[in-house]
Amino acid sequence: EKSDITIEGDVAAQQGIRFNIFQLNQTYTGKDERLNIGPKGFTGEKYGGSTYWDTEAYCLPFYLATSDQEVSRNLVLYRHKHLASAIENAEKLGFTDGAALYPMVTMNGEECHNEWEITFEEIHRNGAIAYAIFDYINYHGDEEYLIDYGLEVLIGISRFWAQRVHWSINKGQYVMHGVTGPNEYENNVNNNWYTSKMALWTLQYTLDGLKKYEGTDKLNPLLSKVNFKGADETEKWQHILDNMYLGYDEERGVFLQQDGFLDKDVMPVDDIPAGQRPINQNWSWDRILRSCFIKQADTLQGVYLFEDEFDIETIERNFDFYEPMTVHESSLSPCVHAILACKLGRGEKAYEMYLRTARLDLDDYNNDTEEGCHTTSMAGTWMAFAKGFAGMRVKSGQLHFSPYLPEKWDSYGFHINFRNCNLTITATKEAVTIKNESAGDLSVFVYGEEKALAGSNEVSVAIQ
Repeated sequence: EKSDITIEGDVAAQQGIRFNIFQLNQTYTGKDERLNIGPKGFTGEKYGGSTYWDTEAYCLPFYLATSDQEVSRNLVLYRHKHLASAIENAEKLGFTDGAALYPMVTMNGEECHNEWEITFEEIHRNGAIAYAIFDYINYHGDEEYLIDYGLEVLIGISRFWAQRVHWSINKGQYVMHGVTGPNEYENNVNNNWYTSKMALWTLQYTLDGLKKYEGTDKLNPLLSKVNFKGADETEKWQHILDNMYLGYDEERGVFLQQDGFLDKDVMPVDDIPAGQRPINQNWSWDRILRSCFIKQADTLQGVYLFEDEFDIETIERNFDFYEPMTVHESSLSPCVHAILACKLGRGEKAYEMYLRTARLDLDDYNNDTEEGCHTTSMAGTWMAFAKGFAGMRVKSGQLHFSPYLPEKWDSYGFHINFRNCNLTITATKEAVTIKNESAGDLSVFVYGEEKALAGSNEVSVAIQ
């Protein structure tokens, strides 16, 4: 009733999404803010049931749209409860003054990972946790969450970013060295574009939040609690925002995944000899790390999150450059590519990526399902459908759809809850229909045009 997706005309696609939704609803109910979602759920012992950044980056959107607000609120509250441990984790690495580094792997807020290139360097997870606060507030309109809980976390994370960058005399800009991006087939790199982009976004969102509550009764107690140093901190953050280095290749018009990426032997995945994939089961790590091949969306992860900052040509250039080098050997990769492919009108690629994420375990794409189902990437399957084929976005608290129907599908339908309105969205080869199952009125945007959606009524628009 709340989360089912129906697909007519494609049994494999229908079976895949329902299998995924079943696992998600079975894994997490959201009734206890002390609990979270393990990458394998309860289907296998790999990862030990620990919490990763998967929750914020891939799982949260599913629970935002298909569960009661309390469920997604508890997911973001989970990290607030662990803030003291995140500050302690950062202190162990030499950071000071309340800087917070959330763990890569945790049960109780302490870092539980044991590989240095992940534990100390895959720090983009901090950005995902910050973005989840925005994602939750933007979807549900719970503005009070920002001042009651969110800003405290954002200040800790921003302090970390401000100390993690350093000034390069050579470049005359701030840089960030020694990191590992989402693409774990590269580690200990300098100026990973996605990590730096997330750091800048977090600093700006934190500054915006401080400005929003400036002069209010609630802000001063918070600033006192975190021993905020006022202009000494905000001016430093602004200086970083104004002077941060982000790699860009002028000739190709693409963002550089990291320094030196173009020095690699750049080639498409199709050039890998037959029988050598997945490369993580056939190649040495030495060979993988020297190759150009990308485990999962890295630069494209940032393009997906911040798509409104880029024109369609920029998105297209980056997609066409990075996707052919991506082996998708992380279960979290195909969903992001499916969403971007839909935005670019690449129906065949979108469908390929959707099936890969929807049937990842049923068809054992990566030859590793014996270790357990990829539960957190199952939420990515829902993202690929809702944000990809349905073109669903929430912009400035308003709901947008740009539906697309894959050629093999006769129709699809799904349910979401948005701002206390239960909506059913269906698409056929002729039209998309949005029905308001609740009494409250709402307005939605379909293909960029605002439509009034009164309680217990529906609107239909010709599919484009």
